[in-house]
Amino acid sequence: MSPTVYFLLIFSLFIPSQSHIQSTDQSFISILISQNGLDFLKDLLVAKAISSLSPLQVPQIEKTVKIPFAGKVHIVLSNITIDRVNVPSSYVKLGDTGIAIVASGTTCNLSMNWYYSYSTWLVPVTISDSGHASVQVEGMEVGLTLGLENQGGALKLSLKECGCSVKDISIILEGGASWLYQGVVDAFEGQIGSAVETAIPKKLKEGVSNLDSLLQGLPKEISVDDVAALNVTFVSDPSLSSSSIGFEINGLFTRTKMDSFPNYYQKSSQPSVSCTDPSKMLGISLEEAVFNSASALYFNSEFMQWIVDKVPDQSLLNTAGWRFIVPQLYKKYPNDDMNMNISLSSPPVIRISSHNIDATVYADLIIDVLEASDVIPVACISLVIHASGSVKISRNNLVGSVKLDDFNMSLKWSKIGNLHMYLIQPVMWTIIETVFLPYANLHLGKGFPLPIIHGFTLKDAEILCSNSKITVCSDATFAESYDLRQLLVH
Repeated sequence: MSPTVYFLLIFSLFIPSQSHIQSTDQSFISILISQNGLDFLKDLLVAKAISSLSPLQVPQIEKTVKIPFAGKVHIVLSNITIDRVNVPSSYVKLGDTGIAIVASGTTCNLSMNWYYSYSTWLVPVTISDSGHASVQVEGMEVGLTLGLENQGGALKLSLKECGCSVKDISIILEGGASWLYQGVVDAFEGQIGSAVETAIPKKLKEGVSNLDSLLQGLPKEISVDDVAALNVTFVSDPSLSSSSIGFEINGLFTRTKMDSFPNYYQKSSQPSVSCTDPSKMLGISLEEAVFNSASALYFNSEFMQWIVDKVPDQSLLNTAGWRFIVPQLYKKYPNDDMNMNISLSSPPVIRISSHNIDATVYADLIIDVLEASDVIPVACISLVIHASGSVKISRNNLVGSVKLDDFNMSLKWSKIGNLHMYLIQPVMWTIIETVFLPYANLHLGKGFPLPIIHGFTLKDAEILCSNSKITVCSDATFAESYDLRQLLVH
């Protein structure tokens, strides 16, 4: 696999999982790779991939040349192999026509076997000899231009231009007659250069074709857990500027191994990705709709209801602990154990602004009395919980936490008469603070994976909140122990 192919792979390969998701018209996650990011990836991937160009076999060359005093000499160069490639300078240039990648001042070392034979009227027998030769190719420039476009939610890679030019060749023969040296140089310098100029682009073309096939078959979701996955289908062609490349992906949560549910979310009109520090390699912008789609999915999957039978103050789960708060409860069910059946009545609503991340949670809390083997619902309290959140990066996951700002409550129904809400409010506050929020934060602390390919980790990430979106601006590191070839087997 060529350095160019590895370079393109970074822009298009996301963490894989099984998927049957279809592309939609709207994007809710935007990714921008800056010039610094492009340079980092180019330097890293070229260094990692140079070894894939060697050894590279070059076709055999043979020719009959006329050499003074020897006459016609038939010379064969075989087992021509590019053993080593060195790229001292390379750059990436983005434009409207595609991604141009140029490696200049490139050198490569070749090894080969040589053989010659001739006969003259002076010596009526065939004279032959063979040996080994090393070739140094210098001043080589390799360049290609590639196009990337969205095709059915995946990236379509096309090769628009590809070329290689050789400036200078130095040949050192081992064995044979000294008079042959200049003849080989004169006869084969151009052919060896042409062979290299043909072999390297051919290898690049093969690699681009293989990568295109790989891109077309890439899965289109990131698995979050057994319930949810993140839809990472591309929704438009990559956008190229003079110093960055941008991608727009769907970004909404969907059920794992199921078709995406209908999309009712609207994209904001704010710029896709905007980082205050332009030196950051990568920017990932997540719309408010991403988080609300997760909220809706878990709610619809009935994962937002649970029974509380243990609390830090266990006396709250016995009617005796309520005898001064709700006397009629204790009178009717003296010293009976209780539990709290909490269920959300609608998906939590997340609102993002430049100053806050706010969440509004609508829940019903049913007080159950446990009498013998019976569970007796005695009252239901409706809660509207207002919380504020914060997010941070943990490796490649966006994780969060919430804290209670305020809550309102009202009696929805009761089988034990009227309840004084002002007396119950401190108990509800305690339950929310010690049970509900820790449970929520336990799950929020796990977070969900951002679309970063295997082997790369965000570094020195900054998080910016703006109107209806969160933007992660970060540099990246690469695990040297990670083999880039593993990307090709997913």
